[in-house]
Amino acid sequence: MVIIQKILDLGPVVMLPIMIFLLGLFFRMKIGAALKAGLLVGIGFQGLNLVVNLLMSSISPATEYYKAMGKGFTTVDIGFAAIGGASWGVPFAAIAVLIIVAINIILLRLKVTNVMNIDIWNFIHFLIPGALAYALFGNILLGLGVTVVFGVLTLYAAQKVAPRWQEYFGLEGTTCSTFSFITLTYPASLLINKIIDFIPGLNKVDISMDKIANKLGFFGDPAVVGLFVGIFLGILTKQPWAVCLTMAIGIAAVLNLLPRMVSVMMEGLSSVGNSVQEYMKRKMGNETKLNIGMDIALSLGDPAVITVTVLCIPIVILFAFIIPNMTYFPVGLLGAVCYVIPMCAMASDGNVLRTFISSVINLFFVVLLSNYFAPEATEMMKVTGVKVSGMITDGHFGFNIGNIIIGFLSKVLR
Repeated sequence: MVIIQKILDLGPVVMLPIMIFLLGLFFRMKIGAALKAGLLVGIGFQGLNLVVNLLMSSISPATEYYKAMGKGFTTVDIGFAAIGGASWGVPFAAIAVLIIVAINIILLRLKVTNVMNIDIWNFIHFLIPGALAYALFGNILLGLGVTVVFGVLTLYAAQKVAPRWQEYFGLEGTTCSTFSFITLTYPASLLINKIIDFIPGLNKVDISMDKIANKLGFFGDPAVVGLFVGIFLGILTKQPWAVCLTMAIGIAAVLNLLPRMVSVMMEGLSSVGNSVQEYMKRKMGNETKLNIGMDIALSLGDPAVITVTVLCIPIVILFAFIIPNMTYFPVGLLGAVCYVIPMCAMASDGNVLRTFISSVINLFFVVLLSNYFAPEATEMMKVTGVKVSGMITDGHFGFNIGNIIIGFLSKVLR
């Protein structure tokens, strides 16, 4: 168990290439080919992280502008990385991982699912609800059970979204296995799109990045769109021209670099995917298809996703000032906004206006519920062994349906 915990502590940038390498060996790839595949996926994932950090750095002047307007925030938004890392500290974390992986393999052999979830780091999406159940009800077996149940449900949800994921993002042989977004954000966005279908005028608007590029030519290029969005955001937050231009170049770079990082990841994944498909055909018949469960970060190369992300960040900040009884400034949530948007884009088929509307609605409830469940988030953090002073929260308590259900049950039953 200690060895497993040490490996998990390395984080996704190290864990993901290791998992890809081991997966390649398991499915009979040559050592050199498996190593290269793992390295490419790791390099691409690291690149994604660097570009997302560039995005946050580029918009930081705007963030600081809004942050300076706020007073009386008493709860700290610690961010998904902190609360996710802490969730690995619960007593049942390692055994939960082993059980979920074992069940995944059994269900694959029984042909009950065609998803192999290798995104071990994002097991935090069911470890956090498990830790929350443990914290609120004081039962370690309940915490373990919640974690395992959500881990298994993820396989079915990932299988359900796989065809649409592959069609929209062009990521053949993969699916998204990030629990929170495929079980709540995606269904909610589908519902929002259904409602839009009944709104006259709005239901006829079809704005996609491809159509923008075709109609505007050079000015519709994603990098140029990023340039103008950056300038607009800078002017909106009263930045000096030098800062406006720096923000603009940074956002333009993000829109240009993210698809390239995804393509590096896909180069490694495609070689593993081919080996997996060949192995499964040999063992389980020609009709068998296996989808590799991956982090939602794989979808960040979509231009609509990043464009809407940049537009939504100021709105998330605005929510901190207009939602009644807000006790926190969503500084940690800002780094997670980009992960909420892909399912909104997928449900909207890349329609930028619909993606924007569904993203704003989803993010409103994320901010609202993260504030509402701050006491529960604080209790959860304490059982992980991390010392906290005062109240804390995180976006997981607004976009993770497991936390929402357990949080509401706790308020009713306790």
